[in-house]
Amino acid sequence: MRALEVLRHHRLLERFLHDYLDYNWDEVHEEAERLEHFISERLEDRIAAKLSDPETDPHGHLIPERGGAIRKREETLLSQWACGMAAVVSSVSDREPAQLREMERLGLRPGVTIVVEAGARNASLWLRIGEGASAQRVSRQLADEIGVVPDGNVTVTR
Repeated sequence: MRALEVLRHHRLLERFLHDYLDYNWDEVHEEAERLEHFISERLEDRIAAKLSDPETDPHGHLIPERGGAIRKREETLLSQWACGMAAVVSSVSDREPAQLREMERLGLRPGVTIVVEAGARNASLWLRIGEGASAQRVSRQLADEIGVVPDGNVTVTR
């Protein structure tokens, strides 16, 4: 239970830092790591209220509810997604700031529709990112850090 409480603090802090204090999404994880153990329940409640009780952090990760419950979402790694089928980016790993900056450059954010083009998948994938976009090459390493769901199955809060 304590682990989910800390996880809630962390993800709420990431959302708050991103939405209200203008931190970039590649900066919030480290800052939230420093703060997550030190906020009170009162501050947690105020942050959640200010943010209108968001469902996700800036990286698309689900935020546990106040009582500790956390919804489940069936995600597939982008690197494993079938060619030609539309998907929506549901979450991205927040472990490596450089990877987040590359995802930002490519437009790979939670809520974005993608289609994996047919072709070799050894070192990289060809993706159409967004509507009407031309295909872009994405490394398999980066694709392994991105969760997707079928188009229409994701709720992204801001």
